[in-house]
Amino acid sequence: MIFPLALLLFVAAGLFSPGPNVVMLTASGARFGFRATLPHLLGVPIGTGLLAAASALGLSAILLAAPKLKFSFQIGAALWILWLAYKTAQAGRAGRADDKGRPFTFIEAILFQAINPKVWAVTLAAYAGFGGGLSPMGEAMRMFIIFAGINLAVCLFWTTIGHLLSGFLKSDKIWRIFMTTMAVVMALTVVMIFV
Repeated sequence: MIFPLALLLFVAAGLFSPGPNVVMLTASGARFGFRATLPHLLGVPIGTGLLAAASALGLSAILLAAPKLKFSFQIGAALWILWLAYKTAQAGRAGRADDKGRPFTFIEAILFQAINPKVWAVTLAAYAGFGGGLSPMGEAMRMFIIFAGINLAVCLFWTTIGHLLSGFLKSDKIWRIFMTTMAVVMALTVVMIFV
């Protein structure tokens, strides 16, 4: 079976749980609204699907075979995610004169998946545990379809939640608590990089 239920459930659980994408899309939906977050929302599934396809084509084997390269990648990813967490904690509400923030673009969202530790972990585990015995290109296409399709639904859900929460985040104190919580959760995802 090309799309076994166990694989679909594994990917859905892996992508739905809190990680950098979930945190950033929820925060962006709350801060900028659903429509402004749409390019970010659409870029995440494409980037995730591309990473899953690359894992099926051997990218994961290259990283596992080159420990120094893997460690350099881990350090760079950790620093970038911590910087994003810091920026999230500092973020004001969109539309204020002092706010210079903007949502991720489509391309930024795609590129971010290359350093997203949760996506790496889920794509590597999915390929290792649920290989379909297809040709390398067939396996890459299968993983792209599964990851991009499921992640689109996940991204729609979390962006919508953020957008709906924006109505409850009117006071500066509540806004600050929400954004700080989002930043802390994002910073904690750095632990996944080194596990």
